[in-house]
Amino acid sequence: MNKATAVANPNIAFIKYWGKADEALNLPANPSLSMNLAGLTTVTTVEFRPGQPSDAVTIDGQLVAGEARERVVTHLDRVREMAGVEQRAWVASRNDFPAGTGLASSSSAFAALSLAASRAAGLTLDEAALSRLARLASGSACRSVPGGFALWEGGADGDSYARQVAPPSHWALVDVMAVVSREHKGVGSQAGHALAPTSLFHAARLAAVPELLATVRAAIGARDLAALGQATEIDALAMHGVMMTSRSPLLYWLPATLVVMQAVRSGRQGGLAAYFTLDAGPNVHCICAAEDAGRLVERLRNLPGVLDVLVSGPGAGVRLVDYHLF
Repeated sequence: MNKATAVANPNIAFIKYWGKADEALNLPANPSLSMNLAGLTTVTTVEFRPGQPSDAVTIDGQLVAGEARERVVTHLDRVREMAGVEQRAWVASRNDFPAGTGLASSSSAFAALSLAASRAAGLTLDEAALSRLARLASGSACRSVPGGFALWEGGADGDSYARQVAPPSHWALVDVMAVVSREHKGVGSQAGHALAPTSLFHAARLAAVPELLATVRAAIGARDLAALGQATEIDALAMHGVMMTSRSPLLYWLPATLVVMQAVRSGRQGGLAAYFTLDAGPNVHCICAAEDAGRLVERLRNLPGVLDVLVSGPGAGVRLVDYHLF
C-alpha cells in the first residue's frame, strides 16, 4: 500500500501537558489525562509517489510552506526511516473546526498523519507504537491515538505513550466549546512549552499535578463531574498562570474568554453543573453532563463575543477509512 487515509479526533486535556522533560523526544514534564472529542475531526490522506521530487502538503485545500510544512516533512522522514522508504509524499489534510486556536488541532492532525503515513509506507504499528510515533510530532497527538479517555505518562522514550483508561461509552460527558476567536494564535504551543521553565510558578504547578491527576482519574472512574470539574479548572488556571508569568509572558485570553468563564461559574450557582478548561488559546471548553448540554449551549450562544458553539461527546481513537481526499 502506498496510499492511506486516516481520521482522528482532537482531545481536551483535563490535566494539562505544559513544559517538556526532553524537547527532542517530546517527553512531558508531567503526565496528562484527556478525552477525545467525537464532534471534531481531522481527515488526512498520504500517498508516497515514485518520482515525486519533494513532499507536498495541503491543509484545507491550501498548499502550505514554512514551519507548518516542515513539521509534516520531519514526521514523514521519521516514517520513511522506520519503513525503509525513500519516496516523497503528497499529503492532504482537512479539519472541520478552526486550527491553531486552542481546540487542539495538532493532536488530531499528527495522530491522523501518523496512521496514514505509516500505513501508506507499509507499516502496521500497534497502538502503543503509533502513540509514541505521534508524540514525536506533537505531544498531545499521542493522546488522540487511543479512544475515549487517555492517560499519557512521562518516563523514557519507550514508555511514554497514551493508554486508554476508559472507553468512550464509559461516561456521557459533553464538551461545549465556546469559540471566541478563529484567528491562528501568535505563539504556538511548541514555542510555549519551551518558555514554561522560565515561570516562577512552573515548579509549583508540577508539584500539584500528581494529586490533581489522581483526583481526575478517580472522578472518571466514578463518573463524578464535580470532582472532575473542580480539579480541571484548577489545573487549567495554573497552566495559564505559568504562561502569563513566563519570560516572555503568554496571554492567550481575550475579553470574551473571561466572559465565558464567569458565565460558567455563575451558571453553577444557578444549578447548571458545568466546568471550564482552556488549552493554549482563547477558546473555552465547558464540560457538563449530556442532559445539561442544551441549556449550556443556549447560555453560551447568548454571550457577547462568542462567535460559535461546538458540541462533542467522547470520541474514538484514530482509525483508517476507505475513502481518500485525492
